[in-house]
Amino acid sequence: MTFTEEKKKKIRLLFVCLGNICRSPAAEGIMAAVVEKYDLQGVIEVDSAGTSGWHDGELPDDRMRSHGERRGYDFCSRARKFKKADLHDFDYIVVMDRQIFDDVRAFAINQEQKDKIHMMTEYSRQYAHHDHIPDPYYGGASGFELVLDLLEDACEGLLQSIRQRYSL
Repeated sequence: MTFTEEKKKKIRLLFVCLGNICRSPAAEGIMAAVVEKYDLQGVIEVDSAGTSGWHDGELPDDRMRSHGERRGYDFCSRARKFKKADLHDFDYIVVMDRQIFDDVRAFAINQEQKDKIHMMTEYSRQYAHHDHIPDPYYGGASGFELVLDLLEDACEGLLQSIRQRYSL
């Protein structure tokens, strides 16, 4: 690939949780908003997936969508299952908790792919005391709000890391 082609290639981010109906589609939607805020839509592409595939084709959980809408987000992506090819196709695989990290890492065939896998909380600035993004599925409204707080913080941190790495 020539230097010009490399410069035109988008930086591709994939957010991964268990079912792809709460945390990862919220991260995708929040990151899309952050990317738009900095006018980097032509440079950065976002997507999400789940390791389980239980909810393939479904919209995100109604509660997550409702909480997101109150903050101005549109969580409208359709759930899909994480696949081995994602480790090749994406530059960053950003996971929500340690179990998902281990599950995704089991698919990696080399160190380059392993190096693409990151915990979402690696990019936390304000909430650095959290070591994972908790699954709000079986909890109440406060769990969804916490997840959104954590994701907003970490998405800003991730974008700043990308901007620094790629001089954007």
